[in-house]
Amino acid sequence: MIHMRSVAQEVVSKEKFELRPLVASDQAMIELYAGDQRVARNTSRIAHPLPPGHTEAFIKRAQSAERSEDVWAIDASKDGGPSLTGLISLSRMDRNQSEIGYWVAPAFWNTGIASGAVQALIEANPQGCDSVFASVFQDNPASARVLTNQGFEYIGDAETFCVARNGNVPTWTYICKLS
Repeated sequence: MIHMRSVAQEVVSKEKFELRPLVASDQAMIELYAGDQRVARNTSRIAHPLPPGHTEAFIKRAQSAERSEDVWAIDASKDGGPSLTGLISLSRMDRNQSEIGYWVAPAFWNTGIASGAVQALIEANPQGCDSVFASVFQDNPASARVLTNQGFEYIGDAETFCVARNGNVPTWTYICKLS
């Protein structure tokens, strides 16, 4: 069972960036970055190439009061960086759990942006979760390191369908217990 959310989405502010709800003006940067095959192939849901209208519909879903997933832009503009370096999300699950997902534009890989965003979201715990799950593709060890460096523990192997690869991809699954 998925629990719907009908309240305003929290902004999570850190020294060098903030996690903020998506706005319509994010569309061009999301299309640019998510349209990169390297990004799409490391996510389960991003198609490559991006279909027309996909990003606009995604932003509208993220802004909906009845959303089941909270999506934040990783905004580095307070430190002189771009207003969007990637996205991070929490999807509500049953039993007071959520699943975290994230991607960062290739220009910002290996800069600590992903680790900082995951850490900020776990510390803020905006959905009041008892635990957070995550899955990463096994051919993306950098993403696995982001999770383990933030206290996530490996709990097993699985596989998931990747739209950009048009097939199932082996994954590692992780959990971070917050209570």
